[in-house]
Amino acid sequence: MDLNFNQHLVKGYTSPSQIIRVLSENWVAEQGYCPNCSSQPLAEFGNNKPVADFYCAHCSEQFELKSKKAKLSNIINDGAYDTMLELIASDNNPSFFFLTYSKELAVNNFLIIPKHFFTATIIIKRKPLSATARRAGWVGCNIDLRQVPEAGKVFLVKNQTVMPRDKVTQQFKQTLFLRKQSNLARGWTLDVWQCIDKLNEKFNLQQVYAFAEELKLKHPDNNHIQDKIRQQLQILRDKGIIEFLGRGRYQKLR
Repeated sequence: MDLNFNQHLVKGYTSPSQIIRVLSENWVAEQGYCPNCSSQPLAEFGNNKPVADFYCAHCSEQFELKSKKAKLSNIINDGAYDTMLELIASDNNPSFFFLTYSKELAVNNFLIIPKHFFTATIIIKRKPLSATARRAGWVGCNIDLRQVPEAGKVFLVKNQTVMPRDKVTQQFKQTLFLRKQSNLARGWTLDVWQCIDKLNEKFNLQQVYAFAEELKLKHPDNNHIQDKIRQQLQILRDKGIIEFLGRGRYQKLR
C-alpha cells in the first residue's frame, strides 16, 4: 500500500479543499479495500450520491470518507444534525472512513468505523448558525469518536504503518452481529461495551455495576440497570468479545 497521494492529479487546482478532496478520494479508490470482504479496488459513487462516496462491488458495503490534516481527533465535524440522525436510523447508512494526512501529503491514519457503531449517542448537536450567517439557523453536528468502543475503530493504516489485511477483516467481521440487533438493543450493547473499555483487561461484575448511574442517564426509562448489564455481558461473552472466568470475573479477548 503506497501511503503517498498522487499529487500529479491536482496540477492547476488552487482551492485547498478541492485539492484534498481529489487527492484523498483518489487514494482511497486506488489503495483502499473493503474491510468486510477484502475486495479491491473500491468503486466510486457518482457526485449525485448524497450519503456515500464509495462502495464494494462484491459485497455492496458503502463508505463515506472524512479527511483531515494532521492528527486524528476525537471530534469530527459533519453535516446537518437532523440529516445525520435520519441516516444512522436507516437501513442503507454507510460506514465511515476517516483519513488523516501529513503536510507532505502522505497518509498518517486510515480507519473505518462500521455503520453499526453509529447511534444517536455519538452524534453531538451544534449550535444553530447566527442570524447573520449565510445559512442562518442551520444546525450541524459533530461525531464524537470517544463514544465508540475501541473494537469499532478498525485501522487499515495506523501511524503510517499498514495493518495486515486479514487482521482488519477479522476485526470488522467480529462486530457484524450488532447489525442484527434493534437500535435500542444495539445501543445497550455499545454503552456497556464502552464501559468495559474503561476497565483493565481483567475485571469483575461489581466494576461494571459502578457504571449504573451513567447508564441510567442514557436509559432513563429502564429501572433494571443491573439486569441489563448482566444481559449485555452475556451477549459480549457469546460473541467472543470477553471471556467469563467464573465468580463474576471477566477478561477481555483480543
